[in-house]
Amino acid sequence: MKKKTAMKFATFLIALSSAALPAVLPAGQDVHKHSHHEKSHSAANPLIEEMVILDGVFREVVSAVSLGDGEKVHKALHHMHGTMEKTHEGVHAGAVKIPKNAHRVDEFVKLDKEFHGNLEALAHAAHENNQKEMLSLTKSSLKAV
Repeated sequence: MKKKTAMKFATFLIALSSAALPAVLPAGQDVHKHSHHEKSHSAANPLIEEMVILDGVFREVVSAVSLGDGEKVHKALHHMHGTMEKTHEGVHAGAVKIPKNAHRVDEFVKLDKEFHGNLEALAHAAHENNQKEMLSLTKSSLKAV
């Protein structure tokens, strides 16, 4: 992902998460616990569901990459399977409401596709257990979020 595009996407996700997550999660709720309340919101907004899953996945990925464990990276990334498609379906169906810069939804979708392309490359590097490539792709992915 190009550096300028990645920075735009990172800025967009930060703005989105700072506006969206507090609005759907009660004060003090641990976003890593899958409560009934969280599931009801994530079902209504697939973008929130994707963001919560992505948070957990990257915690696992960073740990696995630092240990050089390609199998663990690959398994962690498997949890992301289908989340982009659900989010994009939600965008088109109106289930995904972007609180800030809603007029830039097409740009969001484009950047999200590029981000998920990077995750696919990371999964491939993990399958090959290519430590150098896993590290490089993880760093670039973290810069994007």
